[in-house]
Amino acid sequence: MQTNLANEFKHTQKGKEAESILRKCVHCGFCTATCPTYQILGDELDGPRGRIYLIKQMLEGEQPTQKTQLHLDRCLTCRNCETTCPSGVQYSQLLDIGREIVESKVPRSWTQKIIRNSLRYGLTSPLFGAAMRVGQFVRPLLPSVIKSKVPVNKSARLKTRIPSAKLLSDLPSNKQVSGGFTYAKNRVLLLAGCVQPAMAPNVNLATARTLDAMGYEVLYGEGAGCCGALAHHLSAQTAALDQMRKNIDVWWPLLNQGVQALVMTASGCGASVKEYGHLLANDPLYAAKAQRVAKATVDLSEWIASKGEELEILKGKLDATKIRQQGLQAYHPPCTLQHGQKLKGGVETVMADLGFDVRVSACEPHLCCGSAGAYSVLNPGISNTLKDRKLGHLKKLNPKAILSANVGCIAHLQSGTDIPVHHWIEVIDLCLKDPL
Repeated sequence: MQTNLANEFKHTQKGKEAESILRKCVHCGFCTATCPTYQILGDELDGPRGRIYLIKQMLEGEQPTQKTQLHLDRCLTCRNCETTCPSGVQYSQLLDIGREIVESKVPRSWTQKIIRNSLRYGLTSPLFGAAMRVGQFVRPLLPSVIKSKVPVNKSARLKTRIPSAKLLSDLPSNKQVSGGFTYAKNRVLLLAGCVQPAMAPNVNLATARTLDAMGYEVLYGEGAGCCGALAHHLSAQTAALDQMRKNIDVWWPLLNQGVQALVMTASGCGASVKEYGHLLANDPLYAAKAQRVAKATVDLSEWIASKGEELEILKGKLDATKIRQQGLQAYHPPCTLQHGQKLKGGVETVMADLGFDVRVSACEPHLCCGSAGAYSVLNPGISNTLKDRKLGHLKKLNPKAILSANVGCIAHLQSGTDIPVHHWIEVIDLCLKDPL
């Protein structure tokens, strides 16, 4: 694609990056075939190719409008188009640049500002957990639009061995550490996350117990918070980069003291942290550290699958009867795992190796479920259409449960079905022979 950048962008780092990405696009249109919003809305400007043209026009000097903002806002950032693109166009990076330009040139309404700021500050607030517990307590009384965003307390439904209210630090395999610890060979770091501890607290507990059964001790860096994805996708790039730097400051000394890896239980967080090297590449104080943190980051399925001997140890600690009782389970691979991290088939392979009957729908397994972080709140119509479409495919498998690997997908899918929806690690934990 030929470009002629305006003077305000021509000699900037963002402009050079955007131009490099634009020049890879050959207008083939393959991306439209796998774009969720294009499939639903049928508008060229609601597909990757159309959005690329809108961003190109802005970079060449055309003034963006509220319509430009709307089409860029409606992108799920699922990155399905990147998986499809034969030219390797880094669409999500171009979209970040486009959204940042629009945010600086097109004012938002007060309503939009209030909603977006409420999401950005509310979901990452220390008070979010308390608010969620109150919401779960009064859930039957809530209006349906709010009720769908408040998950049922999973501790009773999944019957995990430790109540969901149990503090992470109460477990022998969980230690909050600030900057130093006695070195041990098999130690990994986990990011507790901002939303997951409140919406799906059993995930971190199940991960700690499963990794403990494999011989690994889990640590949580004291002071590590939101990975930055939420602020980043709400076009608050400065705030997102500050959150990333804060996390790096927490993790850096621990990585230097022998922690083997930074293991991510939420694929959305994993996709974000793996991008730290790119996002902070122009920061002279953090570029090298960000690259190392990104390199040390692995998805939970990626980590377990790579540990052949330890995986065999785990297999010996599982109860075969409990595994059979789980029955057939449908798996929804999150976009942040299969498109963002380019990890496909890992969860299914691990689960099958351990004896579970886990299946992926043959119909549109690549398609987004509509969660996409805060997207389901900002664009409920599109989001719910995609949710119903995804659940329709999964239900055809007649599963006893639906599994996924990201807290947003899990909560979103659960709001549309009575079939239990869990993180896959919770099911492994449930089948361990002996509780800690």
